[in-house]
Amino acid sequence: MQASKYNIISKVKDSENYFIVNLLSQEADIITKEESEELLKFNGSINKDFVKRGYIVDPEDESRAFKQRYLEFIDARDTDEIQLFFVPTYACNFACSYCYQDEYGAKHKKLSYELLEAFFTYINQRFAGRKKYITVFGGEPLLNSPEHKKYIETLLLKANANELDVAIVTNGYHLKEYIPILKKGRIREVQVTLDGTARVHNSRRMLRGGKSTFEQIVEGIDETLANNIAVNLRMVIDKENIDELPKLANFAIEKGWTSSSLFKTQLGRNYELHHCQSEGSRLYSRIDMYKDIYELLKEHPHIKQFHKPAFSISKFLFEEGSLPDPLYDSCPGTKTEWAFDYTGRIFACTATVGKAGEELGTFFPEVSHHEDIILEWEERDVLSIDKCRGCALQLACGGGCASVAKNKYGAVNEPDCRPIRELLELGIGHYFNAT
Repeated sequence: MQASKYNIISKVKDSENYFIVNLLSQEADIITKEESEELLKFNGSINKDFVKRGYIVDPEDESRAFKQRYLEFIDARDTDEIQLFFVPTYACNFACSYCYQDEYGAKHKKLSYELLEAFFTYINQRFAGRKKYITVFGGEPLLNSPEHKKYIETLLLKANANELDVAIVTNGYHLKEYIPILKKGRIREVQVTLDGTARVHNSRRMLRGGKSTFEQIVEGIDETLANNIAVNLRMVIDKENIDELPKLANFAIEKGWTSSSLFKTQLGRNYELHHCQSEGSRLYSRIDMYKDIYELLKEHPHIKQFHKPAFSISKFLFEEGSLPDPLYDSCPGTKTEWAFDYTGRIFACTATVGKAGEELGTFFPEVSHHEDIILEWEERDVLSIDKCRGCALQLACGGGCASVAKNKYGAVNEPDCRPIRELLELGIGHYFNAT
């Protein structure tokens, strides 16, 4: 018998207690310091309760369980819903201070209805029999011109004909004007970004030319919710605007957004993706951002009415009373996510779409695939990444983002390590308030 290779043990933030989480055995507990040391320095003495909960195991039994859960994971993923991103343009009316697509050069090209037809033909053939939906991405897909409006309307009607839901990712500036068009489609949600209240948001997400955008976006959100279309409000966080989180939360509460079942939120981390930003010193590491969010939650508990951070799997454990399934792969690229753009190119995901050299093939004017590169993406998981295999955190981390790993190390089969243990320290401390 030995201590499980998948035990995650650490001290709960602001507590004298410790926690243990094991994704393979699907068990989690608050334990004492002495119990944590017993497991970390396992000397062969058998604690029957630890054996029962899978913290002490027969290594051969654990190996069989790992393989069985892996096969179950692959089977489930192969039937999961696929998200298909479609980029009608890389052009944008905003001049955001942290845009990573500014290097793409967004050449103007007339919107092609022939290409749009080819897109639907391709996804119906390539992903036949799979549940799927489309997310319209950019650039800015909801530009205010008759040409763009007609194109988005045509896309939505084609999606209707194929019984496909559509999500929209927009900066929200022209959202209000698009409502009559969006109501013609099967809109799953509209994702809009606000980076704080008016002053800070307008200093980060302004129109080209410098005009403010906050008020018009807020009007668009109001109108979207009033028309029973779901809104996913995203806030992109760095050290420049972290203190806006409680202010934006209060704004959303006062607007009545948070009381709507159609309203949800997400926090995005501003980070270097493909090229260095001019003000890199304002960027957070993942764990430093969540450390500051943890402190803000203590000082401003109303934030939870606006957003409940995941802190890895902590929120899930608190709300569901159980652990999620083991995560053998956290990168959806070429498995449950693909991206397509107006030039006819195919990409693995939103992090790579539009980047020269990241193409996986074309769907227009002809269909072609770089099968060797696609296979590399498809086979990436914690078993294909050497550095993941001996890591106790692998079933909570899943190897991280392949695009970030490739950008950092030059290869897809490298890890994008997540600070799982530290996030659990914060999350279990926050949600379970263990003392």
